[in-house]
Amino acid sequence: MKIALYIAFQNKSSIDCCIEIINLISDNNQLVVDSKIKNEIDEKTCEKLVFFDSNERIDSDIDFVFAVGGDGTILRSITYVKDSNVPILGVNTGRLGFLTSVQKESINDAISHIKNNKFSIINRTILKVNSGSSNNSFADYPYALNEVTIQRKDTTSLLNISCQINDKYLTNYWSDGLIVSTPTGSTGYSLSNGGSIVSPESNVILLNPIAPHNINMRSLVIPDNSNIKIDIEGDNEINLSVDSRMYSISSSNQIEISKADFTIKTIKFDDDNFYKRLREKLFWGQDMRNKNINN
Repeated sequence: MKIALYIAFQNKSSIDCCIEIINLISDNNQLVVDSKIKNEIDEKTCEKLVFFDSNERIDSDIDFVFAVGGDGTILRSITYVKDSNVPILGVNTGRLGFLTSVQKESINDAISHIKNNKFSIINRTILKVNSGSSNNSFADYPYALNEVTIQRKDTTSLLNISCQINDKYLTNYWSDGLIVSTPTGSTGYSLSNGGSIVSPESNVILLNPIAPHNINMRSLVIPDNSNIKIDIEGDNEINLSVDSRMYSISSSNQIEISKADFTIKTIKFDDDNFYKRLREKLFWGQDMRNKNINN
C-alpha cells in the first residue's frame, strides 16, 4: 500500500497531524510526503521519507491520498489527483470539515480500517467548465468538485445572466451571480445562499442565483447529464471561480458547464454516513426535546 500525504495549508494543526500520520504508518507501507512540509520535519525523519511535488502529476502507483486539513484542502487536492481514480481520505484539522472522513483524533483507527479494507468509496461528480476562449487561465485543470460560480467584478450593478439547458432557454437571472453546484457542493457556498442540500450520490446539478432581484427565483435541480450554456450581457470582466480557484474573464465569452467524464473518489467508513454528518455538522435536531439525537 502506497500513500501520498497531501497538505494545502501549513498551519500548526495540519503539520502536527501529518507528523502523527508519518509516525503511525508502519514500515510495511510506502509513504510519500508533500514537499511543502519538508522543512517542518526533523532531519533524521526526512532522511527516511520520499517527498513529492503536488504541482506534478500523481504517480501511477499511489493507492490512497490522505488530504490533511479541511474541506478546502480536499478541493485543492483534486488538482493533484486529477482523473487518476486514486481515493482521497480527508483528515479534518479545521472547523466544519463536511467533506473530510475522519477527525485528526481518530486517525489511528482510520489507518487500521484502510489496512483491513473496512471502507467504501463515494464517487463524486465533477463539473467541467469552458469559457469559449483560447486563453483560459484555468484550461490546465477546468474542473470543480464543489461548484462553478459566476460573480460580478468591480461593480455594484447586477449581472444579466442568460441560461440555457440543453440548448433550451431557461431564464435570465438578474443577480449578483450564479452558482452551478455538484451534490458535493450543495453543502458549501450554495447552501449559504439558500440552496437545497443534496446527498453526494445523487445524479444532479444545482443552479442557484446569488441575491436575485426577482424574489421568485429559486434554486433549481437538473439532471447531471445536462449541458449548461451561460451568456452575460456586456463586455466587462467578471469573476469565475472553479472551486477555490478564482479567475477573471470577459463577460462576452459564453460559459459552458457540464459533467466531467470522470469522478473524484473519496473514502467513507462504515460508521459514517451523509445523514449523520448533517446532524453533527449542521446541528440538525440539536434540541433538548429530541431524545433520539444520538441515534
